[in-house]
Amino acid sequence: MEGKSRIEHDFLGERRISDEVYFGIQTLRAIENFHITGLPISKEPLLIQALGYVKKAAAMANRDCGVLDPKIAEAICYGSDKLINQEYLDQFPTDMIQGGAGTSVNMNANEVIANLGLEYMGHQKGEYGFLHPNNHVNFSQSTNDAYPTAFRIALYNKILKFVEALEVLREAFDKKGEEFEKVLKMGRTQLQDAVPMTLGAEFHGFATTLKEDIQRIKEAQMLITEVNMGATAIGTAINTPPGYPELVTQYLKEITGIPLSLSEDLIEATSDTGAYVQLSGTLKRCAVKISKICNDLRLLSSGPRTGLNEINLPKLQPGSSIMPGKVNPVIPEVVNQTAFYVIGADVTITMAAEAGQLQLNVMEPVIAFSLFTMLTYMENACYTLQSKCITGITANVEVCRNAVMNSIGIVTALNPILGYEVCAAIAKEALATGMSVHALAVDKYHYITQEKWEEVFSFENMINPVFINN
Repeated sequence: MEGKSRIEHDFLGERRISDEVYFGIQTLRAIENFHITGLPISKEPLLIQALGYVKKAAAMANRDCGVLDPKIAEAICYGSDKLINQEYLDQFPTDMIQGGAGTSVNMNANEVIANLGLEYMGHQKGEYGFLHPNNHVNFSQSTNDAYPTAFRIALYNKILKFVEALEVLREAFDKKGEEFEKVLKMGRTQLQDAVPMTLGAEFHGFATTLKEDIQRIKEAQMLITEVNMGATAIGTAINTPPGYPELVTQYLKEITGIPLSLSEDLIEATSDTGAYVQLSGTLKRCAVKISKICNDLRLLSSGPRTGLNEINLPKLQPGSSIMPGKVNPVIPEVVNQTAFYVIGADVTITMAAEAGQLQLNVMEPVIAFSLFTMLTYMENACYTLQSKCITGITANVEVCRNAVMNSIGIVTALNPILGYEVCAAIAKEALATGMSVHALAVDKYHYITQEKWEEVFSFENMINPVFINN
């Protein structure tokens, strides 16, 4: 490293560290050892902020327990506040996926906070005799409680942002539902004509399914408010003063504004990753449902001449390098692909949770990476789908109505009047001859009058059918 430097040591030896950086020797080793994603933990600023919360709460609790000098606690709080304010993000270069169950992340935070605190106290970086990364910043902690607790705090806040994105998307579908409430169209099952509905009802359905997922995600979010802070290495609370676990959790609850609670069984909590599995499954459910909606949008806009052509998606870019005039549904397609990633990440989380042995799950970094990326990508997908697609959708009203009136499926509405057998015969003849249900039922066979036809097939009765049997 160029410029002024300092010598730091750990039990493996000594290394020279540039004085331009606030991290230390253990972070340097992590930089050298882990080259997996190419994404540093600084790409998740909420995690860095959460580490600041954890270290600040620990310092305050240790101070109140009488085991940490108030001046040192003040310096740790100063450094932690810098992280909470999302400053010095460039000092967190360790890769998102790493060995060591998050030890490198924890030590990265310990070293940065220690050196920030040293400067606050009037000392130089690396003068750890005054404020030490392990002895002071990590006091009464282990990676095995500090890292999962920070992870959960960051997850909680990241979920809040994702829910905001889902709400924006839900509102967009709701507005389209209102806009299209008078657009008559044919409902379909198994891609075959079924019975009439409105395009507005279809879009309201999209909004409702997202509303349900928002509720499920909020429920899963509460599972990660239980933390194991104070468990230290395996849940026995070794190296902590009496009352520390409860006190540090209370401080965390106060400074984060999150309804955190201390686990009743710290040994179980230190090894358990079940909440992550459930959260991941809930996110997968949401991704699957959004992807299904995108499939529907692609079908409804297909054509335009040879497909359903019931709606028009915004035209964003040429769709082919060889076919002039072709425009593709690129936004639903990209959201589909995002959903596929989320589904795959859920498998990763499942396997990582299953792979934990005995008193600790060392695979938590890949769980963190997967959940963070799932939330980031789906948040981006929701905003993209809303702004680039949903708000600009228009309806082809006549195409929709003509499809209804030319459909054989509308004969279902005549079942109570004519009976199933007669209606089936009408459907068979209509299919064979190309004649409409109206032409057969009213004009050719005089099964019903024109007045009765208009009563049965009025707009209101097609979208909110009442029982008519004579």
